Amino acid sequence: MNSFQAQDLVLPGVLSEWLADDNLWVPSSATVSFKPIILSTSQGYFVNLLRVRQNGVLHRHRHAGPVHALVLRGRWRYLEHDWTAEEGSYIYEPPGDVHTLVVPDDVTEMITWFHNTGGYTYLDAEGKPAGVEDVFTKLEAAERHYAAIGLGKDYVRQFVR
Repeated sequence: MNSFQAQDLVLPGVLSEWLADDNLWVPSSATVSFKPIILSTSQGYFVNLLRVRQNGVLHRHRHAGPVHALVLRGRWRYLEHDWTAEEGSYIYEPPGDVHTLVVPDDVTEMITWFHNTGGYTYLDAEGKPAGVEDVFTKLEAAERHYAAIGLGKDYVRQFVR
C-alpha cells in the first residue's frame, strides 16, 4: 500500500488578488514571469500563470506532453500556426508540437493559465535542444525567487504535490 496521499489544494483569489501581487510573480526574464499554482513533482506536471509584459517573441520550444491553456488577459499566437489565442480562449497543444509564442505589438500585458504535462525543450535556430523547462526547474526558480524576496524558499512548498 502506498503511504503517500496527495492533499487537496485550494487557492482563493487566483484570478483576482493573485494577479495584483507583483511580488509573487517568479521572473523568467525582465518581461516574462510566472506564478505557480500547482507543481506536481509526483506526477511530472505543473500549472501556472504566465505573464508577458512586453510584445515580442518567446523561445521556440517542443512539448513532451499535452498542454491546456486559457487566456486571461491580452492575446498571443504561435509563428507556426494560423490562429490567435485571445482573452477567454481555450487552447490545447498536442505532445510534440513545436512552436514560438509571439505577443503582438499592441498588447502590453498577456496572462495565460497553462497546464503543462511533462516538460518542454527549448530549441535553437537549427532545431537542436537548447534547454529544458519542467516541474523541477519551475520549483527551483520559485524557491530562489521567494527566498530572495524574504518569503523563504519553502514558501513554494504549498504548491507542491
